[in-house]
Amino acid sequence: MKHRSYQGKVLYLTDDEGEMGREMFYVTIQPDGTRTMRATCEMDDDRLLRDTVLTVDGDWYPVDAFVRLTIEEKLVGSTWYNFTMHTAECEGITAQEGRFAQRFESEHPIGTFGAHPVHGDAWGLAKWKRDKDKDPSTLGKTFSSSHMPNGGSGPRLEPSDHTLMRHAYVGPEEITVQAGTFQTEHFQFLVKDYPPIDIWAIGEDCVPARLRWDLLNQTYELVELRGGVQ
Repeated sequence: MKHRSYQGKVLYLTDDEGEMGREMFYVTIQPDGTRTMRATCEMDDDRLLRDTVLTVDGDWYPVDAFVRLTIEEKLVGSTWYNFTMHTAECEGITAQEGRFAQRFESEHPIGTFGAHPVHGDAWGLAKWKRDKDKDPSTLGKTFSSSHMPNGGSGPRLEPSDHTLMRHAYVGPEEITVQAGTFQTEHFQFLVKDYPPIDIWAIGEDCVPARLRWDLLNQTYELVELRGGVQ
């Protein structure tokens, strides 16, 4: 088989409390650059468990995804997503709504889908590199599975106003985390009316070494990394 893969673990560390969650991820990359992330996210304080499978193409545009969410050991929702360059659709079932379907169309390419794993946030560096020289008015719609900071609703197709969100590049930085010392690129995800999310990403694969979000008083740190990271 010609694909390569890597896997690892990120801890969710809350100020003055310590470990309050964790994320285990496994990523495969095909020769054409198509990559699939499988991530399990556990948040102890919310008793939230999220299973995510997200695929992007070689240019980091979303292809398809699956998100299953439970809170307090009860199903919140389970949803399948499909994306083309100009459409986004999903079908799912939630405890509150039952079976549902959504479909959106966009004149410009659909740029991103946020399924809420920390690893997906680090992929924002690749998206910034892809879009940094483009006219913001041509970037099209962006979507997430939930508008809640912890991703604890839906999962649905939640459109976002991309004019209120942007990535800002800070620069290269060597950092040391539990998994080791890495050369990273530091950037920020900026959303209007929220504090910035600082992200340190490793290599072309944009593996999260560290994230910091003051809104939740949390730092997210890479503690394990194995495989063929580039």
